[in-house]
Amino acid sequence: MRILVVTVVHHPEDARILHREIAALTERGHRVVYAAPFGARGVVPRPGVEGVDLPRAAGRDRAAALRAARALLAGRGPEADVVLLHDPELLLALPGTLRRWRRSGRAPVTVWDVHEDTAAALTMKRWLPAALRPPLRVAVRAAERLAERHVRLLLAEEAYQDRFRRAHPVVPNLPTVPAAPPAPPGTDRVVYLGHLSRARGALDLVETARLLAPEVRVEVIGPADADVRDALAEAGRAGVLDWHGYLPNDLALARLSGALAGLSLLHDQPNYRHSRPTKVVEYMAHGVPVVTTPNPLAAGLVRRHRCGLVVPYGDPAAAARAVRRLRTEPRLRLDAAACGRAAALAELDWAERSAGFADLLEGWAKGTASGGRAPGPEPAFRIRPAAGNGASTPSP
Repeated sequence: MRILVVTVVHHPEDARILHREIAALTERGHRVVYAAPFGARGVVPRPGVEGVDLPRAAGRDRAAALRAARALLAGRGPEADVVLLHDPELLLALPGTLRRWRRSGRAPVTVWDVHEDTAAALTMKRWLPAALRPPLRVAVRAAERLAERHVRLLLAEEAYQDRFRRAHPVVPNLPTVPAAPPAPPGTDRVVYLGHLSRARGALDLVETARLLAPEVRVEVIGPADADVRDALAEAGRAGVLDWHGYLPNDLALARLSGALAGLSLLHDQPNYRHSRPTKVVEYMAHGVPVVTTPNPLAAGLVRRHRCGLVVPYGDPAAAARAVRRLRTEPRLRLDAAACGRAAALAELDWAERSAGFADLLEGWAKGTASGGRAPGPEPAFRIRPAAGNGASTPSP
C-alpha cells in the first residue's frame, strides 16, 4: 500500500507513530510518506520513509500548520491508499478535502488515530483562556461524532470508546519488550521518561529528587513545557537531578535498564484517568520497579502485577519514601522488577500486536475489514462495545 501519515502536533519521532505504527507498515513492505514538523523539531526522516516537512502546531500558533496540512492532503492524499491522521486538529482540514477526493474518483481510506481524550485535555491547556474551555469541549465532542461518520477510527485506549456511538478497533499504546533480559535494578539511580509538565508532575519530580539526593540520582529524560524548564534546569545545575531533555526513542529506552525505580507522578486530571501511561509499561518491560501516583490504569497495573508501589497525588515525600523502601528492601525490588517484566512479556508487548495493526489497515484499504473488529489473531486488539448497548465489556 501507499500510506500518508500526518501529524503537526507530535514529535516526528513519537514512539507510537514512528517506532510502532510506521515500523509495522514498512516491515510489511508498504510505502510510507510521513508528513511531520521535522524542521521545527530539528530532526530528519528515518531511512526507508519519505519525509515531508510541515510547520508545527503549538499553543495558539496553529493556522500555518493547518494550512500546510490541508494543502498536503489535497495534493498528496489521492496518491495514497490510506491517509493516517494523528491529531484532532487535522479533522479541520478534511471537510473540503474529502469532497474534492470524492469528485476526483480517488478517495483514500482516511483514518484518525485517537491518542487522547481531547476534550478532557483542554482543561490542561494553559495557553487557552479558561472561559473558552467549556464551549470548546462541547465543540470537540461534536467534532468527534461528526468524524465518526466520515472517517475510520483507531483508539489508543478502550475507555475512549465511551465517547463514540459505534465500536472501533483499539490499538494499544504498548512498547516493544526487549528480548534480552535487562540488568537487575540497582540502588543509586531513578529514572523518569516522558514529556514534562506541571500536570505530569514535573515540579513534584524536582522535589522528589531533592529529597533523594545525594544518595540516589534522578535521571530525567524528555522535553519540558516552558513553565517548568527553569525549575528543571536549576535542579540540574544544583546537582539535584540529571535532565537530558529529548532523546531519540532508542537512546532513551537504553537508559532504563538497571534503574532502581521508574517514576510516574501524574496529577489527577480528567485526561489521565482513563489513559495508561506508556512510561509505566516501558519501565515494566525493562525490568524497572514502578513508583506511580494513583492514576487508575497505572495503579491497576502495579497492584495487579505487584511490580512497584503506589503513592498519593502531589506528595513528593511519599514518592521519595517509596524509592528508599525499594532501595533498602532487595527482595521487594527484585520481585517487582521480575513481575513487571513477566507481565510485559505476557500481555503488553507491541511485537505481538503490530501484525494486527497492519492487517487492519490492509483490510480497510481492500474494503474487507469491518469498522468494529480488527482482523488478525487475538489478542491483537480489544473491541469494546459502545456505551449503552447492553453488551458486556471485556476486561483490559
